[in-house]
Amino acid sequence: MQALFTVFLLCIWNIACGQIRYAIHEELKHGAFVGNIAQDLGLDVKELSSRRLRIMSAVRKRYFEINLENGVLFVNEVIDREYVCRQSPACFMNLEVVVENPLELYRIEVEILDINDNSPSFSKSEIRLEVLESAPPRTRFLLQSAHDPDLGINSVRIYYLSPNEHFALEVQNSGDDSKFVHLLLEKYLDREQQAIHHLLLTAVDGGTPERTGTAQVIVTVLDVNDNSPAFDQMLYKASLLENVPIGTAVIRLKASDPDESTNAEIVYSLSDLTPSTFRELFEMDSQTGEIIVKGIIDFEEAETYEIIAEAKDKGPFALPVHCTVLIDIKDVNDNAPDMTLMSVSHSVREDVPSGTVIALISVTDRDSEDNGVTTCLIHPNLPFELKSTFKNTYTVVVQHALDRETMSEYRIGISCYDSGFPPLSTNKTISVQVSDVNDNPPRFANSFHTAYVMENNAFGASICSVSAFDPDLGPNSHLSYSVLDSLVQGMPISSYVSINSESGIIFSQRSFDYEKLKNFQIYVQAQDAGLPPLSANHTVHVVILDQNDNAPVIVFPLTRNGSEVTIPRLADPDYLVVKVIAIDADSGQNARLFYQLLEATDKNLFAMRINSGEVRTTRQIDDRDVAVQMMVVLVKDNGHPPLSTTITITLSIVDSPEDAIHAVTFMPRIPEYPSSAALYIIISLGAITLTLMVALIALVITVCRSSSNDEDWCLCFERSDSETIYRNSNLNFHTVPDSSLIKNVIEVRGSGCLAETYCYTLPSAPESGKGDSQFLTYLSAASNKCQSNAADRYFTDCNMKEMDNATMFATEDMGITDKASIYCLSLTVLQNVLKSSLLELLQSV
Repeated sequence: MQALFTVFLLCIWNIACGQIRYAIHEELKHGAFVGNIAQDLGLDVKELSSRRLRIMSAVRKRYFEINLENGVLFVNEVIDREYVCRQSPACFMNLEVVVENPLELYRIEVEILDINDNSPSFSKSEIRLEVLESAPPRTRFLLQSAHDPDLGINSVRIYYLSPNEHFALEVQNSGDDSKFVHLLLEKYLDREQQAIHHLLLTAVDGGTPERTGTAQVIVTVLDVNDNSPAFDQMLYKASLLENVPIGTAVIRLKASDPDESTNAEIVYSLSDLTPSTFRELFEMDSQTGEIIVKGIIDFEEAETYEIIAEAKDKGPFALPVHCTVLIDIKDVNDNAPDMTLMSVSHSVREDVPSGTVIALISVTDRDSEDNGVTTCLIHPNLPFELKSTFKNTYTVVVQHALDRETMSEYRIGISCYDSGFPPLSTNKTISVQVSDVNDNPPRFANSFHTAYVMENNAFGASICSVSAFDPDLGPNSHLSYSVLDSLVQGMPISSYVSINSESGIIFSQRSFDYEKLKNFQIYVQAQDAGLPPLSANHTVHVVILDQNDNAPVIVFPLTRNGSEVTIPRLADPDYLVVKVIAIDADSGQNARLFYQLLEATDKNLFAMRINSGEVRTTRQIDDRDVAVQMMVVLVKDNGHPPLSTTITITLSIVDSPEDAIHAVTFMPRIPEYPSSAALYIIISLGAITLTLMVALIALVITVCRSSSNDEDWCLCFERSDSETIYRNSNLNFHTVPDSSLIKNVIEVRGSGCLAETYCYTLPSAPESGKGDSQFLTYLSAASNKCQSNAADRYFTDCNMKEMDNATMFATEDMGITDKASIYCLSLTVLQNVLKSSLLELLQSV
């Protein structure tokens, strides 16, 4: 009944500060119940296996295990308290219990209670004594004490001696709860009556039931020698540092004998009563009585040694005397801390939160006091910290956010120092790999770049390539490219380009035409394969480059019903016969045109201006010249390779100048409108414009007449195909000094291949007094100058809002300071702008 009470009722526990304590007796069999850990820790029994509940202990033997089905802590191996804790008065076994998901650590202390499982025993089964028959009563002889590994009440309690008439026992308690047993002589011995006495010495412990141990005491009765040596003191004490060299003197004992001669010569030795293990560590000089170290002294093995020293003289029938020597061993710092990694996570995600446990560490030091006090530090400049959870137990936790792209592996160095002098240390290194998470979007070197593509490209040709970089790892860094949906001229971007999702190469899906599309935007997205995926956008500005794929088109002269171009026979040299006007749909150098007189009936009569397209006479026409002249004009652009076109012009030489003036007219093409409603709008707008033009002309005349100075001005214009007029309403000003007329001529023309051109001839400041003026004179000298210098300097562009500034700038550049002339010029330019804006409005209709 008491055994059941021991097994079941002595398993007590209490929880304090996260620590559980149980108490059990030693020698329990395998499977004995210790405590229900799951219940005491508040854990769900169903989750014990999934959360990997286990014991992490630095002890090599696994004395305990946990039943994961019910959470019970049970005995795995039989525990011998005397083996585990030796002679320590309190015996505790510390267990570290770990549970994961989340990772938690619990400290469990199991107190091992002593039971009476050991009987008292003597180091020798026979104890032999030699006693002089002359020894007086009350003489004491030290006997070997019995040893019981059990503690407390279970240790040796009492000694018994078998009944006899000469001897009794005398037991003395020492300071450390041990007992000294002396055989006390109660009456004189008579060797002649009994030379040898056989006694039985019994030692009894205090356990239940009692256990006993016995030894035979054999007393031999001797004659003579009536004085025995005597020690100066019965108890000697000494202290000794552990690990002292062999041969170190511990203490010197002194005994004296009042006899003389050999009866006074004393021989020292270690008594047989000294344990054999002690005699392996110490020896005694027989002559000097000095105790000397002859083995390795280790404080961790024993803190105190109790040695029985013996002295006897050399006389016959010498009687030995004994004394006790207590040697205290002083601890030195000879053991470095022992660091045990109980649980280590060698891989951790880079997005783990702060406080995540990486490793559990247990530290022990076999030294005592300050030599056994340990302090552990983690190496600096790491995103980890070392936290103390229980005594001599630490956890390595994440302190700061991790970034695999900055550091993919950490080698965490941990050093533990004791407090001894000099301090000893132990170092451990934990290798932790940082696993990748998708925390970095793809990165382009630039958010925008420009790609140039020649028009008329082949279908499927490569335009350019984009490349992004993702510093993540594995699938998180695998990029795929796509083109985001957008519209180009009302069409989806997919009908223009496509992209290789792996390489980022952009391909054309059509052949581009510079004349229809000059540039467009591609919005590219790079996306990684992480979860969730991250992306970045990039803009590609595609610029279409012009190619010389359009030949010049001649738009003037246009003849009516095959009528010929006529010139008066009285025309002076350098007379403007005709101006060939051509356009080219290309741009830049591809649209720069050159004119060449390819063939002519009389090449000596005519000359071609290469840049302006003007055909002029080189000399005076005489009667010998053929009346009908044929010429072939070649118009060539400046592209590579150049493209060209030709026109054949028939020239008739007439005698009447009036016929020559009206022989050639402009024939602008009137655009056809699809409905009568559009025609009504055109008529209405035309009427409004005409009214406005009349009002402007009246205003100009009024202003010019009111001026104090006479002012000459000339307005001439050349009208191209009406389709080209609609394209652009921007204005360019061009000044041409006319040395023949001593006037300044300004040419105002729209930008583009062909636009309406106005030439204004204004007098210079010195000529402002002259009264001659010219009005709307076609093919005049000023007009010729304006046409021949069409490629000269353009100094500003102006629109409706900037017209006044442009006009002022132009007049100042030409030296025009007369206010009325400036007004005339400004109003005329305004007329031109209104007309161009009207034509653009008609085009939109």
